[in-house]
Amino acid sequence: MGDPYVGARTPRREDTRLLTGKSRYVGNVRLPGTLHAHVVRSPIAHGRLLGCDTKAVWAVEGVVDVITPAEAAGLRLPCVNVLPGQRITSYRVLDEAIRYAGQPLALIVARTPEAARDAADLLDLDLDELPATVGAERAMDARPLYPELGTNVITDFGMGDEDCLAAVEGAEHVVEMVFRMGRVSPYPLEPRGVVASYADDELTVHISSQAPHHVREHLADSFGLSHDRVRVISRDTGGGFGAKEHVYPDETLVCLAAMRTGRPVSWTEAPGDRLSATLSARQAVHRARLALDGDGRFVAMYVDVVGDLGAHPGNTGGSTFAVTATLLPGPYRFDRFAVRVRGVVTTTTPFGSYRGFGQPEATLTRERLIDEAARRLGVDRIELRLRNMLRPEELPFTTAVGQTYDSGDYPRALRTVRDLVRPVGRADDGRRRGVGYSCHVETTGLGPSMDLKAMGAEAGGYETVVLRMEQDGSVVVSAGVVSIGQGIETALAQLAADRIGVPIERVRVVLGDTATTPYSSIGSIASRSLTIGGGALTRAAGKLRDKLLAIAAHRLEAAPGDLELADGAVRVKGDPHASVPLRELATSAWRGWDLPEGVTPGLEERDSYDPAGYTFAYGAHAAAVAVDPETGAVELEGYWLVNDSGVLVNPAVVEGQLMGGVAQGIGQALTEEIVYTDDGQPITDYLPPTTREVPDIEVVMLETPSPVTPGGMKGVGESGTIGPPAAIANAVAAALPEIADRITDVPLTPAAVWSLLQVSRPAAWERGG
Repeated sequence: MGDPYVGARTPRREDTRLLTGKSRYVGNVRLPGTLHAHVVRSPIAHGRLLGCDTKAVWAVEGVVDVITPAEAAGLRLPCVNVLPGQRITSYRVLDEAIRYAGQPLALIVARTPEAARDAADLLDLDLDELPATVGAERAMDARPLYPELGTNVITDFGMGDEDCLAAVEGAEHVVEMVFRMGRVSPYPLEPRGVVASYADDELTVHISSQAPHHVREHLADSFGLSHDRVRVISRDTGGGFGAKEHVYPDETLVCLAAMRTGRPVSWTEAPGDRLSATLSARQAVHRARLALDGDGRFVAMYVDVVGDLGAHPGNTGGSTFAVTATLLPGPYRFDRFAVRVRGVVTTTTPFGSYRGFGQPEATLTRERLIDEAARRLGVDRIELRLRNMLRPEELPFTTAVGQTYDSGDYPRALRTVRDLVRPVGRADDGRRRGVGYSCHVETTGLGPSMDLKAMGAEAGGYETVVLRMEQDGSVVVSAGVVSIGQGIETALAQLAADRIGVPIERVRVVLGDTATTPYSSIGSIASRSLTIGGGALTRAAGKLRDKLLAIAAHRLEAAPGDLELADGAVRVKGDPHASVPLRELATSAWRGWDLPEGVTPGLEERDSYDPAGYTFAYGAHAAAVAVDPETGAVELEGYWLVNDSGVLVNPAVVEGQLMGGVAQGIGQALTEEIVYTDDGQPITDYLPPTTREVPDIEVVMLETPSPVTPGGMKGVGESGTIGPPAAIANAVAAALPEIADRITDVPLTPAAVWSLLQVSRPAAWERGG
């Protein structure tokens, strides 16, 4: 018998409610007597709030409460990830010191959303404006935003080989480039939202979150409540992409308002606030050097990473830059490797998580360096990669920055994607065409709890699953991970159905409620839901299966090894007439009837899986572009990717995750960027890719089981986002070789590409014009 569900393209069970209007988003939560909140945000990027005159606000009919910094004094949120020497480890929910445009300054609570919004316009803010500091490189030499620290560099540390720079200096060939990544914003379908209520000394919070237990901890600690008095519910989350893995200051204020008023309070982030209120990501500068010998062998790579933290370290601190550092080596061998990481505060929106978490940035830098090295040396860029790529027999392999790659065949992925590429588009339309490649190794399955402690993370990485067979033979899976659109309900149901031997229709999955689901320290982030949650489920299912077989063996007077689960019964192998229905077994177990000695009543197993190590997915991407040299416009004409995420529980879900990730990576490469004016104001023209910018994507999926995870799964949630910026930039460089060495920054907007072409062109008199 094979597994009927694991590996099958089982339709997602979530989609029925999501597509028929029966979803359980925060916006659908309706509680009697609900009040509505509006956040008042700073119109300036830097300065001080000298005072808040609320008289006119209270004159508005329907206003129930006004919360200013005075009412929220002492209310703070922590940085969960703290890097070496990090000088800021928590931040105030409301602060008179203003360090970014959009910073919350007050909360207005009223009986209707309209009254709260109208009243907010009447709040009289006395502001003392100071000069803004935009850009991490500029901020390193600017006046400190936190005078008591004496610097804007909040963390500064190195990793890797101490003699790396010496190896670079002594190498025969050195490619040196500076890369700049634009600031981008997660853009979930469901905006951030909260409905909070406080009754009987218990705070209940409905929130759109990737990590409800994480939220519960932070709220309880901030308000001085015991954890049992805070319940967080996150049923359906319409996308997170990293932006919803913690609780924000404005969300905390809504909870405070519920506690102050004694009534439910509802708030949803306004569409116009997202670019300044939701944590943004990616912005960094990499000064990088790749050293090679005369045979094209990678001697060394050294990268100086300067990351923009925004106004203060957010929940993740500067750990995104640390992940960049640890994944910069990618799937290659380097004799020496080292990286320096600096996180710098600026007067911009605080920096946070975004799908890929520092890995697209690492891949862009490394893969552009390799392509430029191939161009300068006159060697084939695929062959140069293969010459330096780790082979399957070299795995497991530990890099200079401590990452132990578990399993895979990196050269196979690259060769496969190379063979997929085919000509697309017209050759006679005046545009210049090129194909670019990129390869990456992706860290997934975050992660071993003691590793997280050693990294400075105030969190554990294990997951717990409770698996119960009811008296009628149906199965309930309760897990701490949550559904954020990634299909986890379906995948867990597939695992449980196969491991227990029941139809998938008889499996129910319960997620997203801290009062009823097992504790999960960090929830559904970092491509870990199925890897860690599924690992726990696999082990719990093994225990439950063993118990069923033991009870059945006692009833059938057979050895457990001679039994099998099939067709809703436990039966003797080869003798289907010698069997006992699962329903009968389950009823007996819960009643305590006819149990073998030493077996306790009931059919419920609990397992906590703390992985021994990370899992490492990997992939190879190829992009075909057409560039209009007259306008600088880049059109993506074809895209191919090969990805290995270990055992594929549901290939359809994996394929969808990859395609969605590629679309987000295309946005980073070509269209998306938050740009700030010199006085710290975000320019609100933000252009996610549409169906016009996203071509057909051809996906090939490999399967190399992870030796780390029970079940062999690796993560896939972020894989698609990692390769596109590098592959597309390499394609543009291939199309425009005259400016290849200057294709370093993303996004590659028409204006950016056109400007590079203009600088490279001869003056008019040289062209004979």
